[in-house]
Amino acid sequence: MAQIKLHDQRKPLELWKLIGRCTVSCISVLFSQLALSLVPRFFSASPLFIQLILSALVLLVVVGLGRCSKRLLGVSGSASAFVFFSILFLWAVYLAVLRPAVSCLMDIAFNGAITMLIIGLCRYWSHQQVSYVMNAQLKRVRYCRICKGYIKGFDHHCPAFGNCIGQNNHVLFMVLLVGFLSTEASYVVCSSQFAAKSQIVDRTRLETSLSGNLAISTMLFSIFQLLWQAVFMTWHIYCICFNIRTDEWINWEKYPEFQDVVHSQQGQSFNEMRFKNPYDKGILQNVKEFLGF
Repeated sequence: MAQIKLHDQRKPLELWKLIGRCTVSCISVLFSQLALSLVPRFFSASPLFIQLILSALVLLVVVGLGRCSKRLLGVSGSASAFVFFSILFLWAVYLAVLRPAVSCLMDIAFNGAITMLIIGLCRYWSHQQVSYVMNAQLKRVRYCRICKGYIKGFDHHCPAFGNCIGQNNHVLFMVLLVGFLSTEASYVVCSSQFAAKSQIVDRTRLETSLSGNLAISTMLFSIFQLLWQAVFMTWHIYCICFNIRTDEWINWEKYPEFQDVVHSQQGQSFNEMRFKNPYDKGILQNVKEFLGF
């Protein structure tokens, strides 16, 4: 009976902890987006590239403040909740500010992309997509230090999704990454249409309203996300084509199957260890294996 009571007490505690982390994440999104809106407010005459760099610096400052608040207050947010609320914030700005100036085609494209992305994320988080294994000696089973478990086909631990990317969820991860890219790309187009029709780019900072600042700042935020996610996507496509995981590429010296020892020649006192990929079967076969064909 004591064990049952203890188990019942843990449930509300876990629920309140989850609510607290989501609340902190929501406040962090609002704070970071309002901070980003100061960039077009005070640097509207600067080139887009300069505003993009300033936006990245603002995000770094916000992240630093978030870590300080965690140490001082003992409260932390959730990276996955931050991602989810950021998407909702972009959608809210689109519906409240951008939509009247956006073409019908782009309206359908953006709303369709963001709806499918939210559905995909909810489905991803509602199911345990990665499976832990007990036998660490199985083929391509790697250890995650964050989850403290062995994962089949381990690629990396993704804080944005809140778990590891492995064999069971790697395909869905790539689909969601495409969803992020299409959503953010369509948002950039929509915000550009709004800026062109409203002519807010040519206005001074005193003439630009809060809605105009939000339109530009969220566009800068989306461009920043597009840049690093495009590089991230390119890297994962490369890994799929050559049948290698991110963890294996970084830590190949830890895994014997990737080590090709070249014996020293006469006069040398050491052997050279080179990288080899025993799982590379050609691009077409590697892609088929990734898709499960």
